[in-house]
Amino acid sequence: MEESSREIHSLKTKVGDWVIVVICVLIAIICLLPMVNLLARSLSGTDYLIKNEVYLWPKGFNIKAYATVLSDPKYIKAFGWTALLTVICTFLSLTMTTLCAFPLIFPALKGRKVINLFITITMFFNAGTIPNYLLMQKLNLLDNPLVLIIPGCLSVYNMIILRSFFYGIPESLRESAEIDGASYLTVLIKIYLPLSKPVLATLALFYAVGRWNGYSDALMYMKNKDFYPLQLLLYNILNNINQVEVTTQEGFSAPGLADSLKAAIVMFSTIPILCIYPFLQKYFIQGVTLGAVKE
Repeated sequence: MEESSREIHSLKTKVGDWVIVVICVLIAIICLLPMVNLLARSLSGTDYLIKNEVYLWPKGFNIKAYATVLSDPKYIKAFGWTALLTVICTFLSLTMTTLCAFPLIFPALKGRKVINLFITITMFFNAGTIPNYLLMQKLNLLDNPLVLIIPGCLSVYNMIILRSFFYGIPESLRESAEIDGASYLTVLIKIYLPLSKPVLATLALFYAVGRWNGYSDALMYMKNKDFYPLQLLLYNILNNINQVEVTTQEGFSAPGLADSLKAAIVMFSTIPILCIYPFLQKYFIQGVTLGAVKE
């Protein structure tokens, strides 16, 4: 009887696992379908796009849209500037986040509760667009590349995530290092940072994706087109395509080419950031078992 109940329980567990797998696969397919459709449209001929016959597989294979994007120097320049900007912002943001989160885990820090309160308040209250613009103007950051770096170099939400992770590291590790004469900076570099690789990799991904996809700050604060990030350049180009595609005198080829070009532009700006995920995946896996303490 007991053996029969175990078999039933095991069967229910397997069925439940398969249901979860099926749900996860369906969610993954739903997330991938728009990207696959965009890729197919970017590689399809204009006639098939006009007839709206392209779904998940390219028809009338054509790379003219990609050739147009890659042959224009302004795309390459914007791509290089955005990549450099993303690297700088990610490194600076991780540094600021770490330096802000680490001191707040020490109970001996005077005014720690007040500091935590003020930091948390900034998550719920914001001055707004116009006061922020006036602040950038007073700081002489308008039309300055630093305006794309400094204002967003610290996310309170990410800082709280890292601080919570630091709380989970056993205090005995820190105390033993302090007994051996290690300074706070040494404890941070030698103990906390090596143990925090998974969460740091995750936060780096958050910061990198946010900066790579960001364009609203450049739209508000930048006038010099030499420092336009890729997303703002593509935003302007997509708007121009929508405005001019109907007014051409080339029959039906221009609307189809414009549609293909829009898809190619989106893929051109999306694929590079997707390439980062495989390199950070191993740290996500490590995060599942990190923090276990052997007794």
